Amino acid sequence: MALQDMPSVERLGAALTEKLRGYEPVTVLAPAMGGLVIGQEVARQLGVRFIFVEKVEGNLVLRRGFKIEPGEKLIIVEDVVTKGGRVTETIAIAREHQAQVCAVGVVVDRSNGVVDVGVPMECLLPMDVETFNSENLPEDLLGIPATKPGS
Repeated sequence: MALQDMPSVERLGAALTEKLRGYEPVTVLAPAMGGLVIGQEVARQLGVRFIFVEKVEGNLVLRRGFKIEPGEKLIIVEDVVTKGGRVTETIAIAREHQAQVCAVGVVVDRSNGVVDVGVPMECLLPMDVETFNSENLPEDLLGIPATKPGS
């Protein structure tokens, strides 16, 4: 995976930073775990603060002493968006603190372009992913066990 290789992270971060710079955030907020590496790199290249939300008992929460001020301009950065659940949950947390969520930046959008998180979403790699109902799999997929590798 590209986010294991720091020179690749730097290049991907630069490309995503260029798409997000015009939103003029003062903070980058990322959902852990997937958004940590790329979120921190985007924040570094923008020269702004970086914080993250993390799972506690199945829900994302802001902790570790991180604070979001009312009106604070922020962007959310994530590695991969499929259904948009983690990004939507992160936006909700930011809005609970009355932040101004300017945009979302993602490396890969594998939602087939259908995810709408209510703010502009900038993406480096949009993917069209073919999905199948489990009762109607193509012949070539029938013998392959289903796995859930994560993002």
